[in-house]
Amino acid sequence: EESKVVVHGTWASAFTKRVELALKIKGIPFEYVEENLRNKSPLLLKYNPVHKKVPVLVHNGKPMCESVIILEYIDETWPSGTKLLPEEPYQRAKVRFWAAYIEQVFMFHFKKIPSRLINRCASLTRRVAAARQRG
Repeated sequence: EESKVVVHGTWASAFTKRVELALKIKGIPFEYVEENLRNKSPLLLKYNPVHKKVPVLVHNGKPMCESVIILEYIDETWPSGTKLLPEEPYQRAKVRFWAAYIEQVFMFHFKKIPSRLINRCASLTRRVAAARQRG
């Protein structure tokens, strides 16, 4: 499909959530592919051969990596509707500051979550995604 948008990510990635939220704010329909970072899919390795991490946005068959780069791409590719960043440079800087702050706070608290709980949630997420694909 010419205008198909696919996001490869993980449920626990703040970077993936950042991309998903931007697409939702812009009203852009997308398909979500849950990735298992312990057993990376051939598509993830193909789309992000350098870092081999999420998120990856694929638009018209062309992959983009790194959440901030993806956000800029989204805003430039779909300029109509809500802008992700204000036009005025000072206001943009404030938004970037708060985004970085929230990311730091999230990562600080996320690191305190026991890995067994994260693994259990990831396993459940993969099962739900598989069940959805089966219909």
